Amino acid sequence: MATHQQAPSIPNLRDKIPKLEPRRRRQVPENRTPLPDTPSLPSPPDTSTLSFQIPSRRILSTKDHELFLSSPSYNLIIAFIFGLSDAVIDTPSSAVKDEECSTTIKTIIGILDEAEALVQATPPDEAGGSRFGNKVFRDFLDKVKAASRAWHQRLGLDSEAAITEVETYLNQSFGNRTRIDYGSGHELNFMIWILCLYQLRIVDKSDFKPLILRVFVRYLTLMRTIQSTYYLEPAGSHGVWGLDDYQFLPFLFGASQLLHHPFITPLAIHQQLTIEEFGHDFMYLGQVDFVNSTKTVKGLRWHSPMLDDISSAKSWTKIEGGMKRMFIAEVLRKLPVMQHFLFGSLVPAVEGMSTEADSGVMHEEDELEGGAIVVEHDGVKHVHQLNSWGDCCGIKVPSAIAAAQAMKKTGAGESLRRIPFD
Repeated sequence: MATHQQAPSIPNLRDKIPKLEPRRRRQVPENRTPLPDTPSLPSPPDTSTLSFQIPSRRILSTKDHELFLSSPSYNLIIAFIFGLSDAVIDTPSSAVKDEECSTTIKTIIGILDEAEALVQATPPDEAGGSRFGNKVFRDFLDKVKAASRAWHQRLGLDSEAAITEVETYLNQSFGNRTRIDYGSGHELNFMIWILCLYQLRIVDKSDFKPLILRVFVRYLTLMRTIQSTYYLEPAGSHGVWGLDDYQFLPFLFGASQLLHHPFITPLAIHQQLTIEEFGHDFMYLGQVDFVNSTKTVKGLRWHSPMLDDISSAKSWTKIEGGMKRMFIAEVLRKLPVMQHFLFGSLVPAVEGMSTEADSGVMHEEDELEGGAIVVEHDGVKHVHQLNSWGDCCGIKVPSAIAAAQAMKKTGAGESLRRIPFD
């Protein structure tokens, strides 16, 4: 009689499969740099005690820079910029109506309107199709300089010496004549021009909100026109690893505008409908829209990874604090940027800082194309080629705006290129 063999038992595979556990997210290290405080903005000085002068560079060595960082002017700049930023917290640009603007604010906006008219009256030379700066930009700057005296007289300045000092900052806020470039240092010059008007009591704290939401926004629009018309090269560009080729302050002021917004989150910069609907009212979104329009590839993560990374922040509060840190670290504390900063009587240097005469340096606007100066960087003196604003010594970088417009002219710019696997 046949015997039946017992079937082998089926192993319990459940005991052999490793237990699934949720993967722990790697903690993003916290930025331990404390948030910078907004210093108290000092009252404007007694102008009768001032001796007006042509602003000049005084940060020509590491020692000069260290003296600046511990000076009253350093605190004055931070107090002014952060004070302006704090003035527009939770405020869209449309909140400031024309009838609410003072006569001075309307005059400044009129000056910027006239500057844009000068751009229209000075069309670029199309010959060559170069993606580097168009030399007709220098003709535009000549026209600005010729009109500058009358503009400042309309603001109430009647002293020739005062006009000569103050107008230097405005004239230097549109870009560099020699290098035909523009960067955050030129943007800072515009803010120092406004600071000079504050120091002269032409504007006061009650004007802070319209100074940003009307005047600075108008300046931003003007600069986009200038950049697009003359293909200004980005000064000291970090390429895709920079925040923006040209501007910084729209992101600081724009983050303040959105600080406690009920539904626009940092991730909104990836939502084109949100940008189209609210970009005109919030500088941060408007600047992202402009950045997108100047690139030849599609997607922030490809052409602006820093902006893409910042969008993952939990709140605008973190972004606004980070922008304040960045302004100090990447503008005021960067010697290659601040070695171009101009000091006069309204934003004075401190005793012990170098002078252009002692260092054998010409005034910046008087330097010849291709010129060079001797500066100190990382404690080493060397010849600094005048082809870069932000990095010592950077190479000339062609305009991304020029590249985008060239694509449109050839019909290749109907839609942006997508990166493979995007």
